[in-house]
Amino acid sequence: MRVVIVTESFPPEVNGVAHSVLRTAEHLVHRGYQPLVITPAPARGAECPPHTFGTGADAAQLRVVRIPSVPLPGYPQVRIALPSRQLTAAVAAHRPDIVHLASPFVLGARGMQVAARLGVPAVAVYQTDLAGYAHAYRAGRGLGEAAAWHRIRTVHRAAARTLAPSTPAAQDLTAHGVPRVQLWPRGVDSVRFHPRHRDEALHRALAPGGEVLVGYVGRLAPEKRVDLLTAASALPGVRLVVIGDGPSAPGLKAAMPSAVFLGRRTGEELARCFATLDVFVHTGPLETFCQTIQEAMASGVPVIGPAAGGPLDLVAHHRTGLLVPPRDGAAVARAVEALAADAELRAAYGRAGRAEVTARTWEAVGDLLLRHYAEVLAEHHGVPMPPTATPPAPVAPAAVPEELSA
Repeated sequence: MRVVIVTESFPPEVNGVAHSVLRTAEHLVHRGYQPLVITPAPARGAECPPHTFGTGADAAQLRVVRIPSVPLPGYPQVRIALPSRQLTAAVAAHRPDIVHLASPFVLGARGMQVAARLGVPAVAVYQTDLAGYAHAYRAGRGLGEAAAWHRIRTVHRAAARTLAPSTPAAQDLTAHGVPRVQLWPRGVDSVRFHPRHRDEALHRALAPGGEVLVGYVGRLAPEKRVDLLTAASALPGVRLVVIGDGPSAPGLKAAMPSAVFLGRRTGEELARCFATLDVFVHTGPLETFCQTIQEAMASGVPVIGPAAGGPLDLVAHHRTGLLVPPRDGAAVARAVEALAADAELRAAYGRAGRAEVTARTWEAVGDLLLRHYAEVLAEHHGVPMPPTATPPAPVAPAAVPEELSA
């Protein structure tokens, strides 16, 4: 099968969309498929190393077409592709059986139009709460959110299938008029993210007074609400470490002078940082999934997350971590204080979290995606598909803990 992946983000960018697209392309190559990735070009001078999967005679290099782009005003780390005939030419030349649109908005919307003109079915993968971002960046409040949802509906209604990463995201899409929504979660590398990577020397360096090390990993941007950690950073016996970068970094450093800001970390260094934490906290209320929560759980670290969006699918309240009301810094601080005071509870949550995610491999998730592809192609060509051994369950209401539901 020949697959074109049109994505709004790809390495060297570091974010959930870029990472999941890379792992998806890797799985397609390993399964003998022929993917082509089309993405906005990074800033001039940014290194774009080739992506080679496999070794020896079986090695295959991923083909990537980069479309000229400009930085998003106010957030230069995000690139927006410019209109270009290169997109149409690249898709047509690859002769795809299916087009995969990753978090489609600008380039993805054009990719949908190209797929329609070529008569190729498209699968749209919803990954970013763009309407929520419009509110976070104050884009005209209701007007900005309404415009974002109009754009989302326009693109996703044209898709043969929309894949949502979590039950709350699927419910949100359906409630806003997006049809043909099904679940497709994300995998986690539980070999790279593993408790054995805990580094006591690093812990002592970051928390020289023996403090409980509480960490956040992710972009430092308004929609992530990292400012909600301000009260927690001032708790006695707690040392906050922030890993990541973004436009909010200067203000956060000023608001949390006792916190350690490590900047961006990747690869094995990131895995070591995760495993060295005593508690992981994510504050963003707009997560459609939240990959860093899975990576913390795989690292054997208890998690605290907002009772909204993707974390509702990932965090088992009072078993793998704690859910708190979204946008409530005092609740975050209370949860941090509770876990900081109980080493046995942290260890129990960490073990349970690790056990929860070890089966969520990228291979298993990738094979589920291939099943979605096969079903879409069968529907497109009018060929009946044999039933799956375990048919997908209907999207159930997200499980908000009772004490937080008010």
